[in-house]
Amino acid sequence: MVSSVLAPVQERGRAALERLGLPTRRQEAWRLTDLKRLAAVAALPPCSTSVRHALPAPSEGVLRLVLDGSQPSLEGQVWPQGFSLLNHADLEQVLGQILDHCGCAEAWPVEFNHASSHQLLALRIHGKVPPLELVLSGGDGLVATRVILILDEKADLDLLEVVLAEGVSAHSHVIEVHIGQEAELRHGFLATADGQASLLAHLAVEQAPRSRYAFTSVVTGWSLGRIEPRVVQLEGQAETTLKGLAMSSAEQQLATHTAVRFDGPEGEFDQLQKCLASGQSHTIFNGAIDVPRVAQRTNAAQLSRNLLLSGQARVDTKPELEIVADDVRCAHGATVSQLQEDELFYLQSRGIGASDAAALLLRGACQEVIEQLPSPAQAWQPLNRVMESLDR
Repeated sequence: MVSSVLAPVQERGRAALERLGLPTRRQEAWRLTDLKRLAAVAALPPCSTSVRHALPAPSEGVLRLVLDGSQPSLEGQVWPQGFSLLNHADLEQVLGQILDHCGCAEAWPVEFNHASSHQLLALRIHGKVPPLELVLSGGDGLVATRVILILDEKADLDLLEVVLAEGVSAHSHVIEVHIGQEAELRHGFLATADGQASLLAHLAVEQAPRSRYAFTSVVTGWSLGRIEPRVVQLEGQAETTLKGLAMSSAEQQLATHTAVRFDGPEGEFDQLQKCLASGQSHTIFNGAIDVPRVAQRTNAAQLSRNLLLSGQARVDTKPELEIVADDVRCAHGATVSQLQEDELFYLQSRGIGASDAAALLLRGACQEVIEQLPSPAQAWQPLNRVMESLDR
């Protein structure tokens, strides 16, 4: 079933890539990207061998699925109450629809995924269900995965996506999510690699009125990483929270591009993006908030906080706020700093060594975001993973 649905999508994706070519620096969204690394990702062959990563035991009650880019057989999968696979008719109807609503159906990373993806997981969620954990893994070459989640009215889900990679490889991932009225999704994205792999992840989320969406991303260890959450409140009156942590080291480049649009009144939005750059690495944050005239009484706040951990590291941050509505409360801001000397001095005066003092401050800076990951993340010890990545 999935193969027949994806075949025309793959053809359109390949045709689009031929027409578009690779992005260029003349395009604002790609102006700061290392395009040589992107070209290397585009040239990778499809993954031919899978790597079996050592996975921690899932937390009690968590439904874990492993996606490695090849179409899985779900015939033997036992689905808890509230989970169901989309049938063929529903799948044809919703495939790409959310991408269209979020304005990213023709974005280069999405077309790249369309051309490459042979794997699609499409689920409908009804009522309050057990936590869902999706482990996205692969081996050599390019792995492409695609997920569609439809949360019915008043559905309630904890979702954790874990991306694992090692060696010269790349992972392309697209997820489309519809959150129905009064439904709630707590969405975590934990992506860790060994410094050689690349990641292109695109998230398209549409929210019905009185829904709640909380997205927390923790990304570290990617030679080239680009995370792009796109959220649309279809008629306003919804709550959206974005918390992000990107940690780069060595010569890595990590970019986070977010876009939130309010297509109705009385929407709530809160965003915190943290970037920590060490070595000769480079982090990028571009956050766009669109408040058109119809979005009266919107309440939106965005903050970009960045730490430079070496003299050769680089941070680029660009919060954007476009407001047409006149009855709103909206604010944004950005800071770039180093570890505070007075805080380091205080810890060292208490007998803590300089390196341990710096590590304590870094753990505290990361914890503010990491603690927002949904409950299944505890099994992965995300704080330890993040701190280990800085030591590479």
